[in-house]
Amino acid sequence: MATVHSKIKRVREDFLHKLSRKIVNENQVIAVENLNVKGMVRNHNLAKAISDCGWRQFCTMLKYKSEWDGKTYIEVGRFFASSKTCNVCLNRIDSLDLDIRSWTCNKCQTHHDRDVNAAKNILFEALRILSLGTSDTANGGNVRQPNKTEVLLDAVPCEVGNPIRLTVG
Repeated sequence: MATVHSKIKRVREDFLHKLSRKIVNENQVIAVENLNVKGMVRNHNLAKAISDCGWRQFCTMLKYKSEWDGKTYIEVGRFFASSKTCNVCLNRIDSLDLDIRSWTCNKCQTHHDRDVNAAKNILFEALRILSLGTSDTANGGNVRQPNKTEVLLDAVPCEVGNPIRLTVG
């Protein structure tokens, strides 16, 4: 039984290495969502699937490979409402149960696949953070500059509860 588990572990690691290398080779900026994996595993219906995919290990591989190649790796915070925010008009719905896989924005009437919408929002948020210079990059970029004052700024007026730090002169 131990040899079977060992083989599965090696196959999974091989897949994660190949996939992370492919993603880093093909992109300049890699944006991922910082998921609460420990909390997600508490859901007994999803625990096995979440554990099997090796999300934390995959993110670690993406990060160090990005660093090696001088690419930018950004983790968007876990409290950013990526699934519940319309990527077209930025309208945010109050709640979205996990079993709802698609939804229609009640403001702009755009129909969204939950995962595609979340991916677009994570990308847009990472690019916004990157453009504001507020995120550490995998290649050692510095967030704070000497002799600058830090202020809190809500970059998107309709974004609620996600203040970011911005350095101003």
